[in-house]
Amino acid sequence: MAENTKRSVFGIHGIAGILISIVALLVILITLMLLTIITQRNAVDEAYDPSVIRDVNNLKMISVDNKNFAFKKKDK
Repeated sequence: MAENTKRSVFGIHGIAGILISIVALLVILITLMLLTIITQRNAVDEAYDPSVIRDVNNLKMISVDNKNFAFKKKDK
C-alpha cells in the first residue's frame, strides 16, 4: 500500500476545516438572530389590528383578500 503523504494538520480536513465550519455556523446564527430582531421590531410597528375584521365567518382560510385585514395601514 502506498503511504498517504498529503496529510496535514492545517489542511481543510484538519484544524482549519474545523475553524471554518465553526465560523460559518456562528455567522449563520448571528444572521438568523438579527433577522428575528428585525422581524419583531416590524411586528411592533405594524401590529395586528383585529378591529378591521367585522365578521370572522366572511374570511376564507386561503385567500389573497385576507391581507387587507391583517395589518394596520400606515398613514403617510
